[in-house]
Parts: sequence; C-alpha cells; structure tokens
Amino acid sequence: MATKPTEAGDTPATIETLSFEQALAELEGIVKALESGQGALESSVAAYQRGAALRAHCERKLAEAEQKVQAIVEGPSGLTLRDVE
Repeated sequence: MATKPTEAGDTPATIETLSFEQALAELEGIVKALESGQGALESSVAAYQRGAALRAHCERKLAEAEQKVQAIVEGPSGLTLRDVE
C-alpha cells in the first residue's frame, strides 16, 4: 500500500512498521475524523481504507500476543514460555 503525504507534509509510516499502540492511536484519530463528517468524500474514503488496514494490523498484533500468552506454561521451575510458530 502506498502512503500519501498528510496535511502537514509528512509521509505516514507504513502500517507494517507500526506498533500496536501506534496503529491503534492512528485508527482512533481516523475514526474521530470520519465521525466529524467534515472531510471531503475522496479523503474520507482514503481514510476509511487506511483505517481498515490499520484495524487488520491491530488484529494480527493481538493474535500474535494471544499466541504468546497461550504459550506460557507452568513447569517445575515456574512459568516458562514454550516455542510457538
């Protein structure tokens, strides 16, 4: 997905490089902007598309975290982390 400059002229980070927290914060900003209804149709559609991609990225990050949590097992020496794929 190509990124386009923001109003400030900055190029937003590609979604894959964002942490969960960064992606969630950007997604929250997009939702607020879309809810305001003040944007032009074309920019609103582009924001919605980026928001959908950010949502998918957040879901992947959460799934990865859930796998890691499920991989925690209790052994004789306490809690350990087993390998996950």
